[in-house]
Amino acid sequence: MDAAAGGRRERRKAQTRAEIRAAAQRLFAERGFDVVTIADIATAADVAVQTVFNHFDSKEALFFDGRTPWVEGVASAVTTRPDGTGPLAALRNYLEDDLHQLLEQETQPENRSYVEVLARSTSLQERERTLVEEAGSRVAAALATALSSSEQPDGASVELLSRLAGDLFLVAGRVLVLANRRRVLGTEHGAAARGPEHASTAATLSMLEDGVRRLARQLDVRID
Repeated sequence: MDAAAGGRRERRKAQTRAEIRAAAQRLFAERGFDVVTIADIATAADVAVQTVFNHFDSKEALFFDGRTPWVEGVASAVTTRPDGTGPLAALRNYLEDDLHQLLEQETQPENRSYVEVLARSTSLQERERTLVEEAGSRVAAALATALSSSEQPDGASVELLSRLAGDLFLVAGRVLVLANRRRVLGTEHGAAARGPEHASTAATLSMLEDGVRRLARQLDVRID
């Protein structure tokens, strides 16, 4: 297969994937997540059921596809941080920007159906919790690698600090997002006013960073 043919094939695959995702997310918004089947999605996208599974391993994967860049992004912010930026500061900066964007996005009326579908489906809520745990594990590993690159007196302390920092930051972000969603769903249709979640994001993450730094000193772990 020459390069041109291979390129066309990849473009067709990407187009099919995008069409399946668009059809699925439209059905989820119209009918709710739990009642929509893979067969419904295949029919709406005009593809075979197996084609859907060739691109997505579950309905949950279809729902969240393209909507959770933070799962990989939070660890990538640590591993690709610019010179002169410590790993903990890189984590805090990424989450602060990402949370402000996410809170603003989910406040907009055009995204209300996404929030409503999530609120009605326990399987989606469970999948989102799993994604948060995955992101926490990824960033903990990235932090441990970054901190271990310089000489540290105790590897076990580095691992503990990294795990605590990853989970604390990710859980705090989830608390802010869930509080924002509850407020959005409690308002009439239309753009909800900014709530305390927006105003307290920077202060929350700054306090967490200060706390992790104090713990690092107690554990004798150099964090920058």
